[in-house]
Amino acid sequence: MKHVNLLQKYLANLGVMNVKLHNIHWNVIGPQFMEVHKFTEEIYDSLFEDFDQVAELLKMKNEMPLSTMASFLKESSIEEIEAKDFSVKESLEILKKDMEIMKELAVEIRNLADEEGDFETVAIFEDYVGEYSKNLWFLSSMLK
Repeated sequence: MKHVNLLQKYLANLGVMNVKLHNIHWNVIGPQFMEVHKFTEEIYDSLFEDFDQVAELLKMKNEMPLSTMASFLKESSIEEIEAKDFSVKESLEILKKDMEIMKELAVEIRNLADEEGDFETVAIFEDYVGEYSKNLWFLSSMLK
């Protein structure tokens, strides 16, 4: 199954994104601090559930999920960032860029899984794509 390697990459992205979101959550500054602080917490809570679900999906496929920061950083297409003060606009732009990467990968996994007849993965990733679409709409609206 070709999509299993993409599942590992997706898991790595979730691992890096979890740390990155905490960095932004803790260090966002500005007039809408509270809104962005709460929004990033909602996102990382949701992504952490996805993180567990994708790891379990890999185990169901008799694959060992990546599970170290070193392996996450090696495989991830999400880049980590240094801790600093992040303006509200910068925080939202970083999050939007990463959500676009995640949505694109989720669509790719969903479509490849469909071609390979993996209905469990298709069902899970259709939900992920929907969540990314909704959050990208939120982010675009907040950035206007």
